[in-house]
Amino acid sequence: MALLQKSIEKRMALLKATLNLVNNGGIQGASMSKVAKLANVSPATIYLYFESKQDMVNQLYLDVKASFAEAAFKEYDPEKSVKERFEKIWFNMADFKLNQKEEASFLSQCDNTPMIDEETRQKGLKFITPLFDLWTKAKEDRIIKDSSPYLLYAFTIYPLAFLMNMENRKLCQLGDTVLKDAFQAAWDSIKL
Repeated sequence: MALLQKSIEKRMALLKATLNLVNNGGIQGASMSKVAKLANVSPATIYLYFESKQDMVNQLYLDVKASFAEAAFKEYDPEKSVKERFEKIWFNMADFKLNQKEEASFLSQCDNTPMIDEETRQKGLKFITPLFDLWTKAKEDRIIKDSSPYLLYAFTIYPLAFLMNMENRKLCQLGDTVLKDAFQAAWDSIKL
């Protein structure tokens, strides 16, 4: 059991080092030797866990996306109204982006660069299926606009990354009032 735990810890250390290096220097700055050094393992150890640098970045993406989804759907109640369910998801996502800044920054980079392969990106989308299902039902019930889930995401969720960046640059303090206004703007952009 101790050997398994040690193996899990090494994999996590490698992923954490990759996250740090990608966030601070882009994917090109996350060389295998730098990852190994930061994780305090030999470079050869990386290949016990990952086939390549691309595999390591893809696995990091899936791990972070899974954590994001877990946070997004925390205390999600399918019995609530569409707006209440969406509001819960939206504020959970905002909370993740504001409190898991390294992970949120990494996901934002992944959304804006080709560093994740398409197959992995599609696997990552499956983590947020409950949101897409909510939107599908809301469109059928004529509660929200009949737009693609990507357009709905672009108008409602993606602005959170922009707001997070503005807060990080100290240009916009994301207190309760701003977040409530941002949610209302997001909701107004998709409701019928």
